[in-house]
Amino acid sequence: MASERDFPDSAPHLPARGIVGHFHLPMQNDTGDRRFTLDVKLDLPGRGVTGIFGPSGSGKTTLLRCIAGLQSCDNGSLSVNGEPWQFAHNPRKTLAVHRRPLGFVFQQPSLFPHLSAEQNLTFARKRAWQKVSPTEYDQIIALMGIEHLLRQYPAALSGGEQQRIAIARALLVKPRLLLMDEPLASLDQMRKREILPYLEKLHRALDTPIIYVSHSVEEIARLADHLLLMDSGKIQRQGPAASILSRTDFPVQLGDDLGVLIQARIAERNSEWHLARAEFDGGHLWLRDSGEAAGEFIRVRILARDISLTLNEDTRSSILNRLPVKVQEISADRDPAMVLLRLQPSGDQATVHGESHLIARITRRSLQELAITEGSELWAQIKSVAIVR
Repeated sequence: MASERDFPDSAPHLPARGIVGHFHLPMQNDTGDRRFTLDVKLDLPGRGVTGIFGPSGSGKTTLLRCIAGLQSCDNGSLSVNGEPWQFAHNPRKTLAVHRRPLGFVFQQPSLFPHLSAEQNLTFARKRAWQKVSPTEYDQIIALMGIEHLLRQYPAALSGGEQQRIAIARALLVKPRLLLMDEPLASLDQMRKREILPYLEKLHRALDTPIIYVSHSVEEIARLADHLLLMDSGKIQRQGPAASILSRTDFPVQLGDDLGVLIQARIAERNSEWHLARAEFDGGHLWLRDSGEAAGEFIRVRILARDISLTLNEDTRSSILNRLPVKVQEISADRDPAMVLLRLQPSGDQATVHGESHLIARITRRSLQELAITEGSELWAQIKSVAIVR
């Protein structure tokens, strides 16, 4: 059992719930020169998806390898939902890689080429930490939508299909923690969009905590509940994904990907126009119907570049989504020709304590010509086709 010295935030004689630990590791480049030091203290939720985001070379994959035990870090400590895996003061008690009850999905599927998809899964099932029942096996197969692929060999599968097999394989070891290291990085855009819905289903269906490394804002926005931003081996910011991704001062350069992440509920589906009306605490939005049932919660991203502003409501426009807003803050953009506006929905449908807001990027010239200042009341226009699902 770990001591409080190993996990200082834990209760007496019991490691804290969640994923708690500390890794301190000098990083070197190919020539052996020190590049930076990985210095990360983890205190992550014990369920849901934690996204790790940052530029290339920021230490994301190294951190994941430390958690898995693939990267030696003698002074590291780690507990996962109360189970001690690594001890800073007693390395002999640290669990080796093969004794850590985790699943790992890499960038490349790495399936055994001489085994069929089903045989690859059977290999993992035999090595599960607990017995996998036939029902559990069938549920994982259905979850990843691979029933029709089981008799195929890896060479006959697309990259997205191989990765779905690899994810199912990782789940079949019945891990207490699932690590995913840029699992979509080797796929083209079409294959990424093919597999993302399966990852969303995985997120909703599993209680197993997932740590998901990516440099894609789209993936993080669709999947992550909690977000950890890294740069130069350190955590720059962490917290709820919706909150961090909706900041005008996001510490990583996003460019055209800057925007807000909103949770909404499907309130209505219009079969005639193939549209759905989604309600959130700032009003409602019309967007393309993707088949979700009424009452189902979804995430949407509204990018700053896709919001236009008018002084009065423009009803003679093809834009369906028009929201009354109040300017909360005006800040400089990295582009000197642009400014960023933080907007608070202010219509009758906006809740009094609503946390949702919008970010608009407009030119400084538009700011001056419309005489927009903090406190100005405007109308935000958002094209349905621009809303990112």
